[in-house]
Amino acid sequence: MNQKRLFFGCFLSLIAVAFGFAVRGALLGDLARHFSLSNEQLGYLSGVGLYPCAISLILLSLFIDQIGYGRAMAFAFGCHVLAVSLLVFATSFEMLYWGTFVFAVANGTIEAVINPVVATIYDKNKTHWLNVLHAGWPGGLVLGGLLTIGVSSLNLDGEVWRWQMAIVLAPALPYGLILLGQKFPVQERVAAGVTYRDMLKEFGWGSAYICAFLLLAGINQALVVTGLPTLPLWVQAGIALVPAALLGFYVRSFGRPVFVFLLLIMFLLATTELGTDSWIAEIMQAVLKSPTSGTLFLVYTSTIMFILRFCAGPIVHRLSPLGLLAVCSAIAAIGLVSLSAAGAAVGLLLAAATLYGIGKTFFWPTTLGMVSELYPKGGALMLNAVTGVGTLAVGVLGGPAIGIVQDRDLVRIISEREPQLADQVLTTKHGILGPSRSLDQDKLAALKPAQMEVIEQAVIESKQGSLKKIATLPAIMFVCYLVLIVYFHFRGGYRAQVLADSSNSSEASSRKQSR
Repeated sequence: MNQKRLFFGCFLSLIAVAFGFAVRGALLGDLARHFSLSNEQLGYLSGVGLYPCAISLILLSLFIDQIGYGRAMAFAFGCHVLAVSLLVFATSFEMLYWGTFVFAVANGTIEAVINPVVATIYDKNKTHWLNVLHAGWPGGLVLGGLLTIGVSSLNLDGEVWRWQMAIVLAPALPYGLILLGQKFPVQERVAAGVTYRDMLKEFGWGSAYICAFLLLAGINQALVVTGLPTLPLWVQAGIALVPAALLGFYVRSFGRPVFVFLLLIMFLLATTELGTDSWIAEIMQAVLKSPTSGTLFLVYTSTIMFILRFCAGPIVHRLSPLGLLAVCSAIAAIGLVSLSAAGAAVGLLLAAATLYGIGKTFFWPTTLGMVSELYPKGGALMLNAVTGVGTLAVGVLGGPAIGIVQDRDLVRIISEREPQLADQVLTTKHGILGPSRSLDQDKLAALKPAQMEVIEQAVIESKQGSLKKIATLPAIMFVCYLVLIVYFHFRGGYRAQVLADSSNSSEASSRKQSR
């Protein structure tokens, strides 16, 4: 096993995941105009870029040790190639949706591999190295954003967005070549002899219920998009009890209560980071009235994240993981509120963006590090469930919810200022919460300049105003982390758990390899 090459391949694969995320986010406006999509439909495209990732991540984590990390990465590479082909040649919203779905499945497979692999090969300093690994995420956002802008400046024939979508393949090829034929380590749970049933006991039926409910919500969203009959929320909640009850009967365990609490926090964390990042390019493009300003905004905050994640070790050592998460939550909340109030003043927007970028930097990898340190018996399942639940939550709830908030605020603003204009430009579409009104892009061409100005101002207010509503999420997170700090204080402090044989995981991996 070449440890450095293995880590670098994992790092590059995460860059490929983020690269695609950045390109799709930068093209939301172009797709809306070309296919006449509502904000809610754009929310679905943002969401489907995330929730199938969680489905493949959670389900694959149940069997990843049996399947082998190498085979899983080969599957991810094949899905990336197929997904880009579907997106480049898309002719409808449905084709965009399913192409993004396949891409997200590939992303989930990559996450299912790289998190347990890095936690195993660097088992003495997990939180630091998981932060370094996840520096690949903002790194991919930066590269994807800049290349998208670069392609848009070229004089290419046809629809430029298709060329921009095609460059998503660029970072996928290197990780495929680097990891080709590489041997992967045995996960520390397996190396330590912890049984599969004991891993499921750590996870428990409480965690299983959260995952099952979100998986059903993801399936329900796909039914909405395809126009098939959907399941009411109470039915989804009831069906989710079945797999949770079966697991509970088998393992006789609710799971780790703090872990279940961390899963619930991931609803808020993922929407604060991924949900906002899915929309931020589109929001800032509307506010600053520039086709590239939104993407550059995402590039700026991602650059902050990329630099700071390499510095995670000393910061975590000084503040502790929970202290770092609490501080970051407060900073992110202040940053989002400031963004919503900055108007189009570039200096104020950059200052607010700096706060937001610093705040969101350590959320995801530090949570992964905590779970890996506190619950090593949970193996790949518990480690990847954190990412899975967060991705599902923002994909089926957070992403579409941000779009719905914008649509409703837009309808309210236009209806209050120009009731007759509202009847002229608004249309009704069926969404996840039933019929809703949104802007009809095809009707805007017939408007007079004064009417168009009213629409543009309403769009800016509705989009930028959504950031203030999102800021309530990190504010709630701040309170949650304070509760956990007090909890661990009364239990003797935060301590990383070490499996009996985990110190020998590197030696064990040299005896047994998972290809």
